[in-house]
Amino acid sequence: QVQLVESGGGLVQPGGSLRLSCTASGIRFSIYSLYWYRQAPGNQRELVAGITSGGNTNYADSVKGRFTIFRDNDKNTVALQMDSLKPEDTAVYFCNLVRGFLNFWGQGTQVTVSA
Repeated sequence: QVQLVESGGGLVQPGGSLRLSCTASGIRFSIYSLYWYRQAPGNQRELVAGITSGGNTNYADSVKGRFTIFRDNDKNTVALQMDSLKPEDTAVYFCNLVRGFLNFWGQGTQVTVSA
């Protein structure tokens, strides 16, 4: 059974940093492309960052230069380092693992950026 456990969300002031982690079990982690999405109230879920099995990364324009996605295949973990956070980054963040028709989601972790 595949399980994804997210951690690291919370409340942070504007300009601060958070690191989200998503650890998978029951899956051959290294062959999956990994993504972080977010969804703010009233908005659609949007792609924040992704990293392929080969290590290629891509980012939404709104987070380029502020967020970094990492993967550690030995620990079955994908992380999202978020720096210079802005109030508009407030959302529930979800990790997502994809390979072909296989698609798995984490439960989501709340990130709130507020003074």
